Amino acid sequence: MHLSRRRFLHRSALASATLLTAPMILRHSALGADNPILIGSLHDQSGPIAASGVPMVHALQLAVDEMNAAGGLIGRPVKVVHYDTQSNIQMYSQYAQQLALKDKVAVVHGGITSASREAVRPTFDRFKVLYFYNVLYEGGVCDRNTFCTGTTPAQTVEKLVPAAMKKAGKKAYIIAADYNYGQITAKWMTKYVKDNGGEVASIDFFPLDVTNFGPTISKIQAAKPDLILSALVGGNHTAFYRQWTSAGMKGQIPIASTTFGLVNEPTTLDAAESENILGAYGYFEELDTPASKSFVEKIKKAHPDTPYISELAAATYEGVQLWAEGVRKAGSIDRAKVIDALESGLSFAGPTGTATLDHATHHTTRNAFLAEVKDRKWSVLESFPDVKPLDTAGVCDLVKNPADNKQYVISF
Repeated sequence: MHLSRRRFLHRSALASATLLTAPMILRHSALGADNPILIGSLHDQSGPIAASGVPMVHALQLAVDEMNAAGGLIGRPVKVVHYDTQSNIQMYSQYAQQLALKDKVAVVHGGITSASREAVRPTFDRFKVLYFYNVLYEGGVCDRNTFCTGTTPAQTVEKLVPAAMKKAGKKAYIIAADYNYGQITAKWMTKYVKDNGGEVASIDFFPLDVTNFGPTISKIQAAKPDLILSALVGGNHTAFYRQWTSAGMKGQIPIASTTFGLVNEPTTLDAAESENILGAYGYFEELDTPASKSFVEKIKKAHPDTPYISELAAATYEGVQLWAEGVRKAGSIDRAKVIDALESGLSFAGPTGTATLDHATHHTTRNAFLAEVKDRKWSVLESFPDVKPLDTAGVCDLVKNPADNKQYVISF
């Protein structure tokens, strides 16, 4: 996922300085201990990315509240030190150093866009602060200090593309955001189209501030593809789906997307604009299981105004719980000991099913789900259990190369 170049509203210098020196300490149960374990949280609760960040913070706090209600973690209460990164990459960089050097947290859970992840990951590597990135993304990060709990294209796009081709045909037209996420995801889409005997008519990339898709729609009409594969990102790109319908193309060429619905587009768009779009994620709020229903109920009871609860929130909850499992096994919050424990194959059964950490890649083996929009909600069509977290190029192996630290990108 990637951050728009929209010009953000900046708070005053005084307000920013106050935020730097006075983080929000989220609530915790009073367990009578004077030495709480601190968890750092870097999430956008304001600005364009807030619709994604707010449910993630709610999910993180739910996990911490449950720990404290059960007696804490290794005999100590847990506190969250949270900074609102305001959909601003500069804030991510500033607050990452604050968490590492002043707050001295045991772990950080945060980052939403890939740009935000790469803004903070080197800081946490340098200052030896364990980092969890709980977001679906383009894949390939290989870093022993970082754990990625969201899905990668090898887990979801690999399911989405053949399903869309089976439904519509073998000639695909790819539209994607003109940044890291969209460019790399388009490569994955191309791979899976070709793997399934299809062809790509064209690939068009769009800066995140683009809102006029008229010329593109004309190009698609001329190319006459069987389906559209979309990796468009953010609120501006939602305009494509409206303009597609206005052009009379809805129902003419099916659409499958790797991003649609993460911030509840099925509800914010008219039914005619979202109907029948295909998506594949590691979680949908509509997932009909006891664990999923309980998760949604608990968050919405505490926060009735919570936006749509997507994989972003579910993976955050599970990421916090997996870290806690590592602490329990290590009997310590010492970073090296916790990493060793996390690499032992720990699992957590949460709202998405069972997520298991993979030693070699520091990603998770987890369930994937294929769904279609019906009547402004997701209807889950198929479940894929225990999909392994294949790394981007098949080369990340932290067992053999624990000092590896880069992001591998698919090439073919």
